[in-house]
Amino acid sequence: MTAGLDKVVASAAAAVADIASGSTVAVGGFGLCGIPSVLMDALLDAGVSDLEAVGNNAGVDDWGLGRLLAAGRLRRMIASYVGENKEFARQYLSGELEVELTPQGTLAERMRAGGSGIAAFFTVTGAGTQVADGGLPWRYDAEGNVVVSSPPKQTQVFETDQGPKEFVLEHAIAADFGLVRAWKGDRHGNLVFRDSARNFNPLAAMCGRITIAEVEHLVEPGEIDPNHVHTPGVFVQRVVALSPEQAADKRIEKRTVRPRTEA
Repeated sequence: MTAGLDKVVASAAAAVADIASGSTVAVGGFGLCGIPSVLMDALLDAGVSDLEAVGNNAGVDDWGLGRLLAAGRLRRMIASYVGENKEFARQYLSGELEVELTPQGTLAERMRAGGSGIAAFFTVTGAGTQVADGGLPWRYDAEGNVVVSSPPKQTQVFETDQGPKEFVLEHAIAADFGLVRAWKGDRHGNLVFRDSARNFNPLAAMCGRITIAEVEHLVEPGEIDPNHVHTPGVFVQRVVALSPEQAADKRIEKRTVRPRTEA
C-alpha cells in the first residue's frame, strides 16, 4: 500500500487540530443517527469558536452539535430542522445565534452540489414563499427584533410537463471541513454507511473541502467491495478509527415504550 494513501490519523484530536475558529463545518447525521460524536467532542475540547455549522439539525441539548451549542461555540447554523434542542431555540430567539432554515431536500442538494462543482441550481421548492421572496428571520436582537433577514432569491419560469412553473435559484454549499461517521471504512477513505445512518453523511463528506471520517470498523484496502462503497475515498482526507467503546456509544433521541402484551 502506498504510504501517501494511508489517511488514518492517530486520534480525533489530531484530526481536527487545524480546524480554526470561524470555520464552516458540515456535519453528517440525522437527529442523533450517524452523527460524528467523537469528532465533535474533539472539536469541543480544542476550544475553537465562532463556527458556522451546516447539517440537518442541531442535535439535542447534551449530545452532538448541542454540546458545541451549549458551550457557545456556534455563530451560525444552516439547518432544516431544529425542534429537539431547547438551547438552540433560546440562543436563536435571544439573538445569540444566526439561523438559516432551509427546506430539507434543498439543503441536501446544496451540499451535494458543493461537492460536485455546481455553483447553483433551480428548484421549485420554496417558490411563491418567503424562501424565495426573502424576509425570513435569520437573526434577532436581545429584544426580539429581527436584525438580519434572508435576502430575496433569483427566480425563473421554466416549462415543465405540467406547464410553466416558477423555480428558485439556490446556491451550493462548500464547507471548510466535513465531519462524518461511517460504519466501515478503509485506510484510503472509502466509506460504507449503515441503514439510516447514511442520511446526510455522504453529502457532508462531499461538500467539505477537507473531510474527516470517524469509522466504527477500520479495514484494509480491498476488503470493501467497490460496489458497496457509498462515499469514495477521493472525498475523504482523514480517517479516525474508533475504539469499540466509542463505536458503541450511541444515544437514542426519543425512547418510547409500551406495556408488554401477554403472549
